Amino acid sequence: MPTILSVAEAIPPYEIKQEQVSEFARDLFSETFKDIGRLLAVFQNGEIDKRHFVKGLDWFKIDRSFEEKNDAYIEHGVELGLTAIKGCLHHYEFLNRAVPFTEIDAIFTVSSTGLATPGIEARIMNELPFSVHTKRIPLWGLGCAGGAAGLSRAYEYCLAYPEAKVIVLAIELCSLTFQRNDHSKSNLIGTSLFADGAACALIAGRNSNARHYQKRAAAPKIFATRSTTMPHSLDVMGWDVKNEGLFVVFSKNIPSLIENWLRPNVISFLHNFNLKIEDVDHFIAHPGGKKVLEAYVKSLSIPADMVEVSQDILRNFGNMSSATIFYVLRQFLQKGESGQLGLAAALGPGFSSELLLMRWE
Repeated sequence: MPTILSVAEAIPPYEIKQEQVSEFARDLFSETFKDIGRLLAVFQNGEIDKRHFVKGLDWFKIDRSFEEKNDAYIEHGVELGLTAIKGCLHHYEFLNRAVPFTEIDAIFTVSSTGLATPGIEARIMNELPFSVHTKRIPLWGLGCAGGAAGLSRAYEYCLAYPEAKVIVLAIELCSLTFQRNDHSKSNLIGTSLFADGAACALIAGRNSNARHYQKRAAAPKIFATRSTTMPHSLDVMGWDVKNEGLFVVFSKNIPSLIENWLRPNVISFLHNFNLKIEDVDHFIAHPGGKKVLEAYVKSLSIPADMVEVSQDILRNFGNMSSATIFYVLRQFLQKGESGQLGLAAALGPGFSSELLLMRWE
C-alpha cells in the first residue's frame, strides 16, 4: 500500500486577525446591506481567529484587474510552492534524511484560485533540480476537495507504479479572487472564511525505498479511496467566471446537504471493508467552516473531539481550499500509532466528496 511519508506547509507572510477583516468588510458592504451589523456576526461566529494572505489588507482596497491578480497568483504560488516542496522533502520530523528531487517521479499540482500555463510546477522545476522526466499532473477546479483528490490520484499512481515516489502540491491563494464590487452574501461569507496557503505531501509506492527515509515508527498507508459526485448540484459551490475574474458561488444549504448525503456515502464505503464508523481512530476532516464541521459530527454521529484538529486549523488558518486538509493531515502524521485507522474527507464543487482510508503501519 502506498505510504504518506511527509507533509509540510508554506504559510503566507501576512497574518490578518479576523477583527481586521471584519472592519474591512464593514467599510465595503455597509452601503449595500442596511443590516450590516447583524451580517458581520458571521465573522465572529465562524470561530476563526486569524488567517494568512499573500498581500496586506491595503492591497485589496482598490480595484485590481483579473490580469494583475493572476500575475500575483503565479508569483506567490511559485514562492510558496518552492517552500512547501523543500519543506516536505527535507522534513526531519518525518524523514531520516532528505529525499533527492531526482527521485520524485511525478508532481500532482492542485489549485482552483488562479491560472497558469505552463503550470506552477513547470516554473518550480526551473528552480529545483527535479529530473527533466518528472511527470506533471495538474488538477484544477476541485476546490476544497482538491487536496484529498490529489492524494487519491497519487495513491492510484503508486499502485500502478509501486516503485514510484510522488508529491502532491496544493496551492490556493483565495484572497486574490476577492471581488470588491461583488456585494452578494456569498462574497461576504467568502470574505469571512477563505485564506491563502500551500502544502506538499510525499507519497511512496510499496516497492520504493521508502523505508530508508521513514523516521517515525508508524506512517499512514492508504488502502482505499472513493470519489462521489451528486447529480445536478452544480450550483452548490464553485466559481462564476466573469470579465473581472472569479466570483464565488457558495450555497447556504451546504451543511444540510452534508447531513443528508454524506453519511450513507461514508457508511457504504466503510462497509466494503467490513468497517464501521466506530472503527475509525482519526477523522481527517477538511474544515470547510464551523457549520461544515458541525454537520460532519451530526451526520456521522461521531464524538465532537474527533474534529478538534480540524477546528484548530480552521481557527488559526481559515479555509485555504484544497491545501487545508494537508495542514490537518500533518497533525495526524505526528500523533498516529501503529494499527490505527484514519478516514480523510473533503467536499468540493460538483457537489462532490473525496474519501480516503488509511492505516498506520
